[in-house]
Amino acid sequence: MTGDVGVSLSKPGAAPRQAGHGALGAAPRQAGHGALGAAPRHTGHGALGEVSLDDGPLLRAERVTKTFADGTAALGDLTMGLDRREFVSLLGPSGCGKSTALRLIAGLAEPTGGRIDWPSGRPDIGVVFQEPTLAPWSTVFGNVWLPLRLRGRSRRAARARVEAAIAAVGLQGFEGAYPRALSGGMRMRVSLARALVTDPGLMMMDEPFAALDEITRHRLNADMLALRDQARCAVLFVTHSVFESVFLSDRILVMAARPGRIVETIDNRVVGPRDAAFRTSADYAARCRHVSDALARAMGEPA
Repeated sequence: MTGDVGVSLSKPGAAPRQAGHGALGAAPRQAGHGALGAAPRHTGHGALGEVSLDDGPLLRAERVTKTFADGTAALGDLTMGLDRREFVSLLGPSGCGKSTALRLIAGLAEPTGGRIDWPSGRPDIGVVFQEPTLAPWSTVFGNVWLPLRLRGRSRRAARARVEAAIAAVGLQGFEGAYPRALSGGMRMRVSLARALVTDPGLMMMDEPFAALDEITRHRLNADMLALRDQARCAVLFVTHSVFESVFLSDRILVMAARPGRIVETIDNRVVGPRDAAFRTSADYAARCRHVSDALARAMGEPA
């Protein structure tokens, strides 16, 4: 999903879609931040801090397929659901249709078959791409303001909300900075703030941290969980990383390729905080082994 400019998608109504045919250094961190195949297998270990997953279904995709004009079957019979405030990762090898699934759910492309339902109506959707896709001629404030500006909100009317989103990602004091003056991690924080500024019900993230160094990636993983708790939104997250999926997710959907489909669903809910201690715990290591084995099976390799 690289190269796209849209970052906030809104389509009111509950009607289902049915297809036929110069660095400033690392950003300061602020704890607490103010402002598919047939019959997938279900496995897993035994809630993410105090987050409740009992808020009901947000999304249901049923037997969704996508075949491109050249005959390539990108997705075959993808069926999945997502609850409000749930964090779900799509994990799989390159070419298994993870990004295609995200595009279909976001409404950036149409499925060839199947249906995508929003039981309580389609929410605002914030999208974070593999690259920050910031406007280089605009400041941090201007980039974060963009989704509200496109909705007719003046700079003055949007100021409080934009400043709150910037503060939430730890970039106070950088409102007037341009992307060229920011580190890679800071640019990704701007992208996060831009997606959060509309108060989305769903955040869709396509490998947003893949190009970052490990230290920055770990920091942003932890910050992403805090932001999710603050925003009280659901997250659908695409990743190649077993370790990232285990640290972040309530559920992990393991995908296989040709055609892309979900072959295993892993319950990854955790009692207690997901912090540095969790990342180095025996429980975390066991979960990573379990997910690695599932991914190996999906790729047809010995577990």
